[in-house]
Amino acid sequence: MSGAHPQALTGKHLAEGVMAGVRSALTQWAQAPEPFQPHLVSVLASSDPASAVYVDAKARRARKLGVAFSVRDLGAGATQAELHAALESLSTDETVHGIMLELPLAAGLDADEALLHVAHRKDVEGLTPGNLALIAAGREPEALLPPTPRSVRFLLRSVLGDDLRGLRVAVVGPGRTVGRPLTFMLNNRGVTVTVCNEHTRDLPGVLAGVDAVVVAVGRAGLLRPEHVQPHHVVIDAGINVKAGGGVEGDAVPELPVRAQSPVPGGVGPLTSALTYQNLVRAVRLQRGEPVA
Repeated sequence: MSGAHPQALTGKHLAEGVMAGVRSALTQWAQAPEPFQPHLVSVLASSDPASAVYVDAKARRARKLGVAFSVRDLGAGATQAELHAALESLSTDETVHGIMLELPLAAGLDADEALLHVAHRKDVEGLTPGNLALIAAGREPEALLPPTPRSVRFLLRSVLGDDLRGLRVAVVGPGRTVGRPLTFMLNNRGVTVTVCNEHTRDLPGVLAGVDAVVVAVGRAGLLRPEHVQPHHVVIDAGINVKAGGGVEGDAVPELPVRAQSPVPGGVGPLTSALTYQNLVRAVRLQRGEPVA
């Protein structure tokens, strides 16, 4: 495969399909005899400028879709107890259907502790222990799945086929938000999963026999040509901010492989769309409606 370009696994087309389903559900609710509009709340507890930018972008997209969006800004001086109280209040508020805790939190605040106070059926980012436990137990239909691992699974299916049973996938980076839940989510589809970390010896040898490699570490240039084989499908879920602006993934671009997702443009667009699909699922779970 020397000199050949890998198939680019972009998420835009898949994201458009997901968003069509989201718009259909929102339209049906808006036109119901008793019109209904889902309410999504973003919780801030920091002075991180990037978080403020992300929240503004989320607000614009939500309003375009017809989703009510509000921000609960606790400020960088919020205590852990104040954060917990705010999350518990939103979790029990029947007018709130989705909650997003914006990370990173201010120094001294514990995100893992905070997520214990978010109702798992309102956790549209799939990060609460309740959702992760359901995934690990093989009970995905009852859970809200984290959008980034779901994006990875979507992209794998787009090139390897809907039935992933029997395939071998290596997950490089067992992080809490991507690698760990993804390992269970792939296993739930019958995939044989190899989990690699910073202590893995002979990474090229470990990866040689797998069908696909997912990298999600947060270290630019981690996956290089000497690590991969021509038959590999590479899904890059790493995000690294470049010194001159912009972002890059964990894998070197244009690896000598069968297919590779770019950064940006691969996992990202699909992750955003799946967050809103999670909101639709959250509403249906909360209202006792059938969930596909």
